[in-house]
Amino acid sequence: MDRCIVLVDAGYLLGAAASLLAGEPSRSRITVDHTALIQGLRERAESDTERPLLRIYWFDGAPDRVPQPEHRRLRVMPRVTVRLGALTRSDGRWAQKGVDAAMHAELTELARNRACSDIVLVTGDGDLLPGMMAAKEHGVAVHLWAVQAADGDYNQSEDLVAEADERRVLDRTWITKAVRAKDLGGVCAPQPAPRPEIAAILSAPLPESALGAAERSAEETEHAPAAAVENGRQERVPAPKGVPTPKDLAALRAPGVQPAPQPASATLRWSSDKGWVDRPAAEPPEVASMPTLAQLTTAEQRWADREEDITTVGGDPFEVGQVFARRWMERLGDQSHLQKLSAMYPRVPHRIDGELLRYAARFGLLAHKDDQIDEHDRYAIRAGFWREIDVRTAAEHAPAGE
Repeated sequence: MDRCIVLVDAGYLLGAAASLLAGEPSRSRITVDHTALIQGLRERAESDTERPLLRIYWFDGAPDRVPQPEHRRLRVMPRVTVRLGALTRSDGRWAQKGVDAAMHAELTELARNRACSDIVLVTGDGDLLPGMMAAKEHGVAVHLWAVQAADGDYNQSEDLVAEADERRVLDRTWITKAVRAKDLGGVCAPQPAPRPEIAAILSAPLPESALGAAERSAEETEHAPAAAVENGRQERVPAPKGVPTPKDLAALRAPGVQPAPQPASATLRWSSDKGWVDRPAAEPPEVASMPTLAQLTTAEQRWADREEDITTVGGDPFEVGQVFARRWMERLGDQSHLQKLSAMYPRVPHRIDGELLRYAARFGLLAHKDDQIDEHDRYAIRAGFWREIDVRTAAEHAPAGE
C-alpha cells in the first residue's frame, strides 16, 4: 500500500541527541517536547517518502515494562503506537532488553503483510540488519535516518548504512526544534527559602562517627583546586560531605553515643521521619483532622487529574510534588489546615506524606530493586510539595498592591 511507517528506536534517537547537544548520551541531560518531535518525524517522513503516514512506532525500554510519563503521553497521541521492552540496571548503568527484537519482529511483520510501501528506520543498531534485508525482499523501500553525531563520533552501523535504500541525517537544526540540553549549572529545582529551624538542625554537632568523615572532607576541600571560570560563569564545586544527614542526626541518639548539647531551638522534624524525631503514639488532633487529597477529590476531578497526569505532567520528582500540593490546596475548604501544615515544616504529616509518595509512584519513580522511591527523589518530591505551599502562603500574606 502507498503509505509510510516510521519505526523509532527511542534509546538511539534521544541518546544520540543528548550526545550531540549535551556532550554525553544520558537522556537526563535533555528536555524533549514529544509533541513537536512526533510532528517533526511525521512531516519529515511524508516529505522524504512522498507517502502519507500510517503510523509511528515508538520503541523504548522501561523498568519492568511499566510505562513512564513520556510513554503515557506518547501513546495517547494520534498515529503513535508505543512498544516497550525491559530496562534493567547492571553495574550502575541502565540497559534496554528486548527492544531490538521487538523492532525486528514489527519490521518483518509489516513488510510481510504489505502494510506499507516505505518504512523509515530511526536507529543505529546493526542487529536490525536481517530485518531490513527481509523487508526489502518483500518489496518495501527502507529509509534509514541517523542523528547527527557529536564531533569525532559515529553512531550508526555501517552495515545498515550500506543496506538501506535511502539515508538521511537529522541534523542539529532539526533536533533542536524538539530537544534541548538542560542547564545543569545550578540545582535542578529552586531551593526553598531558608528556614531558621533547619539552620539550627544543621548547626548541631555531629556524632563522633561522622566527625572523622567531615574532617577528611574538609581537608580534601581545602586542597581542591579553585572553581573553574568559563565564559564568565563560575562552575559549581561539590559541597563538602560533612553536612549532617538524617541518619547522622539520628545517630546522636543511638545507643552508646553520648548526645551532644543542642541549640534550644533545634528540633529535628525531617520529612522522611527517619531522623531524630519523637513521633507521638497517636497523631495530634490538628493532624488527624487534616483531610487527604483523596477525601477532597470528586469522581470528576479524579478523572481530570488522571488525564492531566497522562498528558501534561512530567516525571520530574520536584514537579510531581508541586502538582500534588497545588491540587490539595485548591480543593481545601478550611484554609486553617494550610496554616497548620505550614507550621509543621519541614515534616509532612504521615498520612499526607504516604499519599504523596503513592501518587509519585505512578510516574515510575520507584527503584524497582526494592519497590522504594530513591532517597534523592523522595527529598525532591517533598521539596516540590513545600515550594508550592510556600508560594501559596506567601501570596496570601503579601501586602495589597504587590
